[in-house]
Amino acid sequence: MKEELEVIVEPLLEWYQENRRILPWRENKNPYCIWVSEIMLQQTRIEAVKRYYARFMKELPTIQDLANVPEEKLLKLWEGLGYYNRARNLQKAAKTIEEKYNGKIPNTYAELITLSGIGEYTAGAIASIAYNERIPAVDGNVLRVISRVTASDKDVLLAETKNEVTEQLKVLMAKQKGNFQAGDFNEALMELGELICLPNGEPNCQECPLQKNCIAYKEGLTQELPKREKKLKRKEEDKTVFLFISKDNKIAVKKRDEKGVLNGMYELPNKNGEIEDLGDIEQILKQWNLKSIETERLGEYQHIFTHITWKIIAYKIKVKRENTEFVWVSKKQIEKDYALPTAFKKIIK
Repeated sequence: MKEELEVIVEPLLEWYQENRRILPWRENKNPYCIWVSEIMLQQTRIEAVKRYYARFMKELPTIQDLANVPEEKLLKLWEGLGYYNRARNLQKAAKTIEEKYNGKIPNTYAELITLSGIGEYTAGAIASIAYNERIPAVDGNVLRVISRVTASDKDVLLAETKNEVTEQLKVLMAKQKGNFQAGDFNEALMELGELICLPNGEPNCQECPLQKNCIAYKEGLTQELPKREKKLKRKEEDKTVFLFISKDNKIAVKKRDEKGVLNGMYELPNKNGEIEDLGDIEQILKQWNLKSIETERLGEYQHIFTHITWKIIAYKIKVKRENTEFVWVSKKQIEKDYALPTAFKKIIK
């Protein structure tokens, strides 16, 4: 273990007790609340998660509710958070907990990590915060803090770097005496990375409780660390999306295939590629047994996923009749009952 880590525990925990944010999932040590919040917080910032968390917990306050909710309602509750397989894995894990653990979330890291959608970080967070198991929860914030404190030049995007930091923290936590709160320690590291040891721009070193122990600060390396290799450029896909509206103002939606991006969700009808020619559009309508009354080009925009960018051309087309290939619903029904990805909701708005 790096010697400089030995001295961070006490000042870090003192800082956390005085500066920790009041968050709904921190109000108690309920493992269900912690689990749901940690899954939501993957790929999403805390301020954005709060309202989704409140809505979700109001509708599904227990493991049993989550295990038994219809998938379409689950995805509707998750709407806006993206990465919808997170919600599906939550439910899959909830069913396992119901069947294998009598509806009680397991209390060890070793058992938690066997559940669907729970990786090393999430298992560490639940085990330490809810059950005080001395196990690290290493995310990007923690890697950044430790990289700067120790002035490590290892690439934080590599699994071996994360594994090394995890082992260092595991040894550090095991050495603590007395009433050491493992969950508070993990949350303090994450909170410091979120609020003080910032990823972009200048970190707030003057407010950092670890300033005098931080080698990166002493050596003027805070802008250079942590080391990160350049990310690969996102793949781009062209899409033509159609907002079909019937005479009684119903909108056409259809369910996506059970594979690929946004699998199993509803979407607006679309085709791969850029389609600009009105004749080509009429041929596509004919394939779907539709005939246009009025066609309006809504414009172009991009929607960015983690690994792919959709370049979208959108059309609003009023049609003579509804077909049977699509589900025709009102805008109000879409808002209430149908989980539509943000990429398509933009067009309706």
